[in-house]
Amino acid sequence: MTIKPLADRVLVLPAPAEEKTIGGIIIPDSAKEKPLKGQVIAIGNGTKDEEMVVKPGDTVLYGKYAGTEIELDGEKYLIMRQSDILAIL
Repeated sequence: MTIKPLADRVLVLPAPAEEKTIGGIIIPDSAKEKPLKGQVIAIGNGTKDEEMVVKPGDTVLYGKYAGTEIELDGEKYLIMRQSDILAIL
């Protein structure tokens, strides 16, 4: 991995959006809901006030508008604060 999050930031690979059809109509990519879960790829070192609880490989749930989307090697990732993560599955 060529990216290392700083402080309490976490790099997450979002789960693929689910393919849904409604009565035979395929929903286009632009209308698909943003996935709310993903896999932790890399974590920062934490801060003196907040130690890192998640670890690489964890599957996590996060808020709908959490994080900043970045693209690395053709793959889309989210980078967010650990506090934006709601739960570890």
